[in-house]
This record gives sequence, C-alpha cells and structure tokens, in this order.
Amino acid sequence: MDGELRDPKLPIIPGHEIVGRVIETGPGVTRLKPGDRVGVPWLGWTCGKCPFCLSGRENLCDKARFTGCHIDGGYPELTLADERYCFPLPAGYDDEKAAPLLCAGLIGYRAWRLAGEAETLGIYGFGAAAHVIAQVARHKGQRIFAFTREGDRQAQEFARELGAEWAGSSEARPPAPLDAALIFAPVGALVPAALRATAKGGTVVCAGIHMSDIPSFPYAILWEERILRSVANLTRRDAEEFLALAAETPIETHTEGFRLAAANDAPAKLRGGDLRGAAVLIP
Repeated sequence: MDGELRDPKLPIIPGHEIVGRVIETGPGVTRLKPGDRVGVPWLGWTCGKCPFCLSGRENLCDKARFTGCHIDGGYPELTLADERYCFPLPAGYDDEKAAPLLCAGLIGYRAWRLAGEAETLGIYGFGAAAHVIAQVARHKGQRIFAFTREGDRQAQEFARELGAEWAGSSEARPPAPLDAALIFAPVGALVPAALRATAKGGTVVCAGIHMSDIPSFPYAILWEERILRSVANLTRRDAEEFLALAAETPIETHTEGFRLAAANDAPAKLRGGDLRGAAVLIP
C-alpha cells in the first residue's frame, strides 16, 4: 500500500463515525439484536488471516476495508455494517455526543496508548481528537501541555478548560520537557519541533493519516533514544478498551452539529479555527 490507503470504492457514500440503532440482522449475527444502539468506526472489515491480523495488528491488514472509503458510510438514513466491527456505546451520550468517540476518540486513544507511560504529555493541534484524549490524560494524572497555531487564543483557552496546565504556540518550548508528544495537526514541521521539546527516551507519535512533508532535521534531536512513530487506523481491541474508558472518565465531547445540507460549512469552520471540539453531521 506504500503508506497510502487503497483506492476508495467509487461512487461511495461517506461518513465514518456512525451512531445508530440496529433495525435488522442477517444470518449468523449473534452479538447484536434489533433495537441495540451501536457505533460503527473507521475499521469496517479485515481478512483475519494475514500475519498482521494473526499478530493483533489488524489495523495494518493489507486487505482492510474502511467505513466511508471502501464500505458505504453513515450519511444515509440506513446503512449496512459487519457486526464484528460494531460496538455498543456507553450510556450517557446522545447520538451527536457519541459520534466523535468513534474516530477522533479511537485514534486519539491509540496514539496515547502507543506513547507509553508519560508524566508530561504534549498535544500538538487541539481539535477533535486532542480534546477527547486530553480528558483521558487528565483522568490518568498526566500533566498536559497544549500546542496550537500562533495566536490561536480560542484553542489555547479551550485546552486550559480541559486540564492543560500550559497552552502556547507550536514553536514554543513548554515549561518542562515532554515525556511524550502526540501530533494531531497534519503539519510535518511539527515533528522536529516536538522532538526538540521531548526529553531523552521520550516518544513522538504522528497520529494522522496524512501529513505534509517532514523537513530535514539534525540527528541530535532524535538521538538519546527518542522514538518517532506513526499511528495507522485502529483495532477492535482499541475500541473495546477506549469505550470502556470513555464511560469511566467520563469524557465530555464538545460538538457542533450540522445538518447534511450544510455539510460544507463544517470544513470551512474547521479551517478558520472557529470549531471547538468536533463537527458532527446529522442526516
């Protein structure tokens, strides 16, 4: 796959954070029944036979199919999903509040888990995934430092509201060295910035599907056993663990709903920095 998603099915119905109720089940379905409220995440199917699937790394399956990319997604009133990749949702979340848990939350959780034990955690890009995982990190007693675009006072204030003890520019040095850093913004220049802010032996996790080119940087900022790694997709184990943690924390998702007819307004608000948390489309 050479680091890129396989070609999507076209035409495709988008939508990859689906919340709904089971209307009807097919032959062989045993986990779910009509009336159950479930979430359908990005990972929609894996082969179950390749070395990645057999070693607990189904997120890397070469034949994986993803919701809204290879499998029709959640924009219509009805959709079809494989029950093995559907998950009961924790109580206390209405549909709009539950939706961000299924991608922003799951990718954030996987990135956070792969960052390892960290007393000080840096979060670069404070959007949908960051606002969810910041609450998990605070719940676990971690010190949170948030990095945003220069002058983005709204995002910095939002980060402080959610437990960040410091929030500033992505190029700034935090008050203390980072044990780990999560990069959610798709900006390659943040990689050397995060490495410079990370202590010896620390981990920098790139959590997006796409990122602009990473500029060259001196080996000295990677040396001393710093780790640079990426996150790709998610596993069903991630979903089970994270949804249980969401109920335990509990996570409060901040959302803005958009009717499907106004779907184009959501990316415009995101680009303008006028969105707190996650945008959710409501069919």
